[in-house]
Amino acid sequence: MRGRHADAYSMYKRGTRDYINAYDKEPGSVRSLNGVSKEIGNPSWKRSFLYILVASLASFLYGYHLGVINETLESISNDLHFNGNTMAEGLVVSICLGGGFLGSTFSGLIVDRVGFRRAFQLCALPMIIGSSMSATAKNLWGMLLGRLFVGTGMGLGPTLATLYVTEVSPAYVRGTYGSFTQIATSLGLMSSLLIGFPAKETEGWWRICFWVSAVPAALLALFMEFSPESPHWLFKKGRAADAEAAFEKLLGGPYVKGAMAELSKSERGGEAETVKLSELLFGHHRKVVFIGSTLFALQQLSGINSVFFFSSTVFKSAGVSSQSANICVGIANFLGSFAALLLMDKLGRKVLLIGSFSGMIVAMGLQAASASSLVSSSNEVYLSVGGMLLLNA
Repeated sequence: MRGRHADAYSMYKRGTRDYINAYDKEPGSVRSLNGVSKEIGNPSWKRSFLYILVASLASFLYGYHLGVINETLESISNDLHFNGNTMAEGLVVSICLGGGFLGSTFSGLIVDRVGFRRAFQLCALPMIIGSSMSATAKNLWGMLLGRLFVGTGMGLGPTLATLYVTEVSPAYVRGTYGSFTQIATSLGLMSSLLIGFPAKETEGWWRICFWVSAVPAALLALFMEFSPESPHWLFKKGRAADAEAAFEKLLGGPYVKGAMAELSKSERGGEAETVKLSELLFGHHRKVVFIGSTLFALQQLSGINSVFFFSSTVFKSAGVSSQSANICVGIANFLGSFAALLLMDKLGRKVLLIGSFSGMIVAMGLQAASASSLVSSSNEVYLSVGGMLLLNA
C-alpha cells in the first residue's frame, strides 16, 4: 500500500514538473502575479468580486455570533433559569471560543483534504445546527451544546475566508479584498447588536436572533456550490486543467497562462524546500511565526472580546444606555475596518499594524486612567467609554 501511494505521488510530481517546463518553454509566459502583464494590464476586479462576497459570509457569521449574546444574555438567563449564576453566563459566552479552538486547529487539515469549497460548506453546517440548537434550547445544557457547535464553525470560517480571498484575488486589489473579511465581521457584529435590541422587551426574541443566523450560513453553503475552487489548491493536487478553468473564471482568458506560469514557479519553490512544523517553531522561520502569533495574542489580551460580549452590561453599570452605546461600538468597529479597506494597498500592512497597536495603547491608557483616583467621577464615564470605543476601532 505504501509503495502504491509513493508511485502515485511520484507520478503527480513528474506531471507537475512537465507542466512547469511546458510553461517555462512557452514564449512570453513570464508575467507578473495572477497574470498581470505590461501588455494587457490588470484583470478586472469584478470577475472575482462576487466570490469574495460569498466567502466573506463566513466572517459575517463570525462577527454575528460574537455579538449575538451581548443584548440577549439577560433574557436567555431568565428563560433558561440561570439568572445570577455568573459561572453559567460566562460559559454561555465563552464555550463558543472553545469550539473555535477545535475548528481552527483542524482547519488546515480540512482544507488540504477537501479543498476550500467543501471546507466552507463544512464550516456552515455546524453553524446551522448550532444556531438551531441554541434557538430551541430548553435548558442551560442545550444552549451550551448549541454554542459549542457554532464555535467550531467560527474557528473554521475566518481562516478559510482569509486564505480563499488571498488565493482568488487579483494581486493589485488583494489588500483591499482582504479587508472585506474584517468589514464583514464588523457588519455581522452590528447586525447582531441591532437585531438583539428588542430582546429585553419581547419575550422569546432571543430565539429569533439565533434563528436569523442560520440564514447566512445556509446561503454560504449554497453559493459555495457555484463558486470556483482555489486554483492554488487545484494545482497542488495535480489538477492543472481545473486550475486553468478556475483562473479563467476569476481573471479572464488572457490572464490564464501568466497566472499558471506564476503558479508553476511557486510550486517549483515548494518542491525545493519542504518546511516541517519543528522548523516553524525552532528553525529560521521562528521569528516570523513568533511575531505573527504575538500580534494575535496581544490583540486578544487587550480585552476586545469582552467589549463584544459584555458591553451592554458594562455600559449599563456605568449608567449609559446599552442600546445607544452598542450602536456606537458597532459604528466604531465598522469605521476602523473601512479605514483599513481604503488604506491597506496605499500604506501597506506594517504601517497599519503600527497605527493599530498605537491606538490600542492609547485606548488602554484611557481605560486605566478612568479607574484611577486622579480622574473625577464626572469624567470617569467619558474616559472609559471613549477608551472602549477606540479599542473597538
